Amino acid sequence: MSTETRDEYKGETMIDIKDTLFNITEKHKEAAELLISLGFDNLKDDNLRKIFGSSVSLENALKYKKINVDEFVNQLMERIKDNDTAKNKYKDTIKISGVLPCPVKVPLMETFEKWLDEQNFDFNLNYDLKAASMGLGWIKDELKNSDKVPDLLISAGFDLFFDKNLLGKYKSENLFEDITGLQKYNQDFEEYNLEDPSGQYSMLGIVPAVFLVNKDELKGRKAPQSWEELMSGEYENKVSLPISDFDLFNALLLNICKLYGEEGIRRLAGIFQKNMHPSEMVKSHMKRERPAITIMPYFFTWMVREGSPMELVWPKDGAIISPIFMLSKRETKDKTKVIADFFASREAGEILSHKGKMPSVNPQVDNQIPKENKYIWLGWDFIKENDISDLIKKCENIFNETLKGDDGI
Repeated sequence: MSTETRDEYKGETMIDIKDTLFNITEKHKEAAELLISLGFDNLKDDNLRKIFGSSVSLENALKYKKINVDEFVNQLMERIKDNDTAKNKYKDTIKISGVLPCPVKVPLMETFEKWLDEQNFDFNLNYDLKAASMGLGWIKDELKNSDKVPDLLISAGFDLFFDKNLLGKYKSENLFEDITGLQKYNQDFEEYNLEDPSGQYSMLGIVPAVFLVNKDELKGRKAPQSWEELMSGEYENKVSLPISDFDLFNALLLNICKLYGEEGIRRLAGIFQKNMHPSEMVKSHMKRERPAITIMPYFFTWMVREGSPMELVWPKDGAIISPIFMLSKRETKDKTKVIADFFASREAGEILSHKGKMPSVNPQVDNQIPKENKYIWLGWDFIKENDISDLIKKCENIFNETLKGDDGI
């Protein structure tokens, strides 16, 4: 039997072997599990799965590994059947969704799934936790209807959680409750009041934004030691910003706006090292200048090689943070409490902190961050007093208009 589709299960077309590896593993996590067990190790990383999997069909990937296509499809169908049977064993179903920071996605999921094997729930559990690099587009439609909102949701950043068209509209309805039971957060954050005073939002950890300085590109200038120094005018067009990391970039925009107003956003745009203009690209002998300073998550600074001109600077006024939130629906808390406890646990916190360099709020975790290092947190009062989603859009517009003005567009 060798056909393009297999439609033996419930009379539906389930597996199209001509479809891409990425599409099939998106539809069926069982496919990813089976392929990994057969040697497709690059599928463990969501980024590689998307890049590699989008360019090759399931059929060609299996043939390349000399794996019998029909046998694979039969095994996959059996796995899907078994999982569907297990998922519908009980009357109630609990749904967990969200995105996890890329550096900790694999170790955190491995630990979570090992923990799940030891549990004996009286409900069906459906979970889909992707790497942050996959974006949030896939989940936003679900959040527009309270009946579709997951029972447990995890993600970093501000936009998703405070957009009044998404999760923000449920805050006034008390749809969520902090059920982690953490009475006090880690002492590293004692002075920052990260705990939600309304008792609705839980926080698992933070992503700190720091400076990575290329000393070879400073050209005699001193390395900036604070956000104020960074935007002093001395580093015009010399700073790389995390534009593609929406969560962290939004955190930068919001905090710079709070601290320095709209002028601060313009100054931030002024230091941003733009992409090379097309008219410059044709001059093949010219090379784009490397940034003197890169704003990035703390984790990536640990990849710098010894002897490199790259140097970490933790801003004296504090690393701007993007929080990692967890929301738990009040109405299903009796069932999700044990799961929320896992993600808020010391074990999960140490994965965030030690493997991802994302300090955990769990008070039992040693975040291994020098005590003198400070943080900049937007603050719950500011969040309450502002429409965060609208403010992000306003800041983006000011930033982009400043860039256009600088470029003479």
